[in-house]
Amino acid sequence: MEDRDWIDSKEFEDGIAATNLLPGPASTQLAIFCAWRLRGAVGAIIGGLCFIIPGLALIIALSTVFLARHPPDWVLGAAAGAGAAVPAVAVNAASGLIPASWKRVAHEHAQQVRWVIYAFVGGASAASVGAYLVLVLIVCGVIEILIRKQGPPVSRSSARAIIPVLAVHTGMIGGLGALAWVAFKVGALSYGGGFVIVPLMQHDAVVTYHWMSSAQFLNAVALGQVTPGPVVQTVAVVGYAARGVGGALFAAAIVFAPSFLFILLGGPRFDQIRANTVIQSFLAGAGPAVIGAIAGSAIPLGLALQHGWQIPVLAGATLWLFVIRRGVVSGLLAAGGTGVALALAGVSV
Repeated sequence: MEDRDWIDSKEFEDGIAATNLLPGPASTQLAIFCAWRLRGAVGAIIGGLCFIIPGLALIIALSTVFLARHPPDWVLGAAAGAGAAVPAVAVNAASGLIPASWKRVAHEHAQQVRWVIYAFVGGASAASVGAYLVLVLIVCGVIEILIRKQGPPVSRSSARAIIPVLAVHTGMIGGLGALAWVAFKVGALSYGGGFVIVPLMQHDAVVTYHWMSSAQFLNAVALGQVTPGPVVQTVAVVGYAARGVGGALFAAAIVFAPSFLFILLGGPRFDQIRANTVIQSFLAGAGPAVIGAIAGSAIPLGLALQHGWQIPVLAGATLWLFVIRRGVVSGLLAAGGTGVALALAGVSV
């Protein structure tokens, strides 16, 4: 951006800050924002699509291989190996968010106590009630708004209007409507990164609609990590499992639509968004809960492991990320390669 003099460094930093306040994939929204700043609405659409399409095409292509009816053993091994590392990746993602979030409350003991409580509640919710995780995050944010007593209080009528919408049981929706609802929740409600929505997506895809097995969902999350683009592209794998290539494209269109709308409608008001005390208070409550939820998602992901040999692979991935401190993608590739080697050696995958 600076080399081409498209946008100055301050505006770029403001764009990063503002997109991190919005739900949804921040990297995608930042790309859309920069393109919008340069060429308006048309630029935003073109820039956003150019950012999304390469990774989407790759993840759909890989889905056809990993979710084939009868994939070869080496493919199953690669999937099981990479999937085994996913719980460690989730904890790694959460740990990367902790320092900046904790720094914001370092000056006040009461806020630190609430930070710990919110994080614990988020983690426990991700591990136990994944289908209603987003509701828990919103409640944490609203509680912090009320504690700080800034902005108009949330009326009972508003709460009654919000809660039923978020708590609708998706089993009441069928067909493409179900896939659209799942994708919308992923795209519009994933605060703090794609991993926070993983427990909810896992519950819908595996338990509610039976589109895929727990092991296949692990593979989907792994594919979302090793391919370019945000983690929320995992929903394209879910869409493929539900409805083939058409379902993958449909889910991707739904999941990224809120990001385009947030920038096209909110871009001119980014300064107001950043300065809004109610939003800042909400994020002070929801943010720690998100971090806890991302870490807590490792529990249902870990419980989805089906083979004994995946446990040492998970341990190795944990050492890779936290002790040796190497990258996520290389760790997933190494875990997948281990799975391939074991499959070729005749180990059950």
